[in-house]
Amino acid sequence: MGGAGGFSPVKHQFEKHYTREEAQALLPRLRQWLERLNRLREDLQRYEKRLSGMTDQGHDVGGDTVNSCIRALADMQQILAEFQRREIFIKDISRGLVDFPAIINGREVFLCWESDEETVEFWHDLETGFSGRERLH
Repeated sequence: MGGAGGFSPVKHQFEKHYTREEAQALLPRLRQWLERLNRLREDLQRYEKRLSGMTDQGHDVGGDTVNSCIRALADMQQILAEFQRREIFIKDISRGLVDFPAIINGREVFLCWESDEETVEFWHDLETGFSGRERLH
């Protein structure tokens, strides 16, 4: 995969890079997925409590609870696969903190968004994370 006219492409860590507009366009869907992930996580915690309560009391583990638990895990896995397929990184599910690979001034960085933010307004270097966030111009 050589570049045209002797241009040697810079090797990037990620295949997909988002513009601010592309990331912005995904926010409504990401909000839904994150909300669903948080609900499923709470469901799982409830099922796990119920299951450990049953086993502590020497009961057979309830089939319905086990099935619900498996369904919740499968649903979570499906949503997480959507993020993975798009190379969007969840940094914190409960906060809804997400990173999108991007190129700014020829550098590979992350666009950074948190679910309580209206728009994608911040970026940071690949290494610095949330603490190194800077506002987009």
